[in-house]
Amino acid sequence: MRQVLEEKLVKRKVSLKSLDYGKVEDAAGGTVRQTVKIVAGISSEKAKAVNKAIKELGLKGVSSQTQGEQVRVTGKKRDDLQAVIAGLKEVDLEIPLQFENFRD
Repeated sequence: MRQVLEEKLVKRKVSLKSLDYGKVEDAAGGTVRQTVKIVAGISSEKAKAVNKAIKELGLKGVSSQTQGEQVRVTGKKRDDLQAVIAGLKEVDLEIPLQFENFRD
């Protein structure tokens, strides 16, 4: 069943990194039950890890801050911000990342 759930979510373009699997429990009739939660937003620990990864890139003029369930990255140069995006894609943070650009 886990494979079926994951296939359905992939078809709907939901990242599998956003799933939080619970423990497997025995159910009636020799079957098992497992709860799966979809995690939305970034926890404070994961936000700290994202901020740390951005600082480790060592780009000057780039700052990051946590705002609720998201991390905001600011910088003067668009190339620096694109370097942050590329750097975060290389680091495995075990969370799905979405990038929004408010600057035109």
